[in-house]
Amino acid sequence: TKNFANRIWESRVETNRVVMSLLSEDGDQNYPGELNVEAAFDFDDENSLEITYLARTDKTTVVNLTNHVYFNLAGEGSGSVLDHQLRLNSSQVLEMNDKQIPTGRLLDAAGTPQDFREFRPFRPGIDSEFNHIRDFKGYDHPFVIDGWKPNILGEVGCLREQTSGRCVTVLSSQPSVMIYTGNWLAGGCPETKSGGRYNDYDGVAIECQNYPDAVNHPEFPSPLLRPGETYCQKIVFRFGTFA
Repeated sequence: TKNFANRIWESRVETNRVVMSLLSEDGDQNYPGELNVEAAFDFDDENSLEITYLARTDKTTVVNLTNHVYFNLAGEGSGSVLDHQLRLNSSQVLEMNDKQIPTGRLLDAAGTPQDFREFRPFRPGIDSEFNHIRDFKGYDHPFVIDGWKPNILGEVGCLREQTSGRCVTVLSSQPSVMIYTGNWLAGGCPETKSGGRYNDYDGVAIECQNYPDAVNHPEFPSPLLRPGETYCQKIVFRFGTFA
C-alpha cells in the first residue's frame, strides 16, 4: 500500500517540463537507503512524451522504475485492444514460472505467440499455453530488447491501430519491456472519462524496465544502485499516424 504509484509526489514546473519528486526513507518497505527519486515529463513539438527517471541513494539498494500508462489508440470507450498490432525489437523473452516470476532462462521468441518482430495483433496468441500466457489470462511478460546497451536510448517497438491510423513508437534506455494486455482491468480501475467502467483488455501497458527479479539473478543486468551513483533511465512515447 506504500508503493511509489500510490504516494503523493511533490511537483514543480521547469519551463516546458513537469518534475515529480519523492523521498523514500531508509527502510521503506524494507529496502535499504534513503532514496531520492525524480520523474521528469517533457512533451515536445514532435508529439513525443519523454520521461526521465533519476535516483540517488545513501546505501546500496535496488531500483527499477517504469511507467504504467495504458494505451488504447482507438480512443476512449472503444473497447478491446486485442486487435491492436505490436512490433517489438525482441527475439527473446524471459521464461516465467506459474507465479509470474522469471526462472532465469531466456526463451527464443521465433515462431511462438511472443514473436512480435513483425507487426501482429494480440488476439491470436491470447489463449496460448506458451510461457503461461493462458495462465496469466493474456500477455504479462518481459521481452528482452535486442542490441540493448547501457545508457543508450534505443527503439523498443511500435504499437498501431488500423481503424484510427494512430501509432506510438517507444524508445527506452532499459534492457526489457513488460507487455501487459490489461488482463485484469475489470472492476479495478476508476471510471472512464465518459463515466463507464473498463473491461479486461481495454488497454495495453508497455512498461520499459530492467528484467524483473534481477536482484535474484546475477546473470541479469544489475538493478543495484550504490552511493555516489545516479540512476538515470529514459522512456520516450512518440505519437504519430500511419497510412
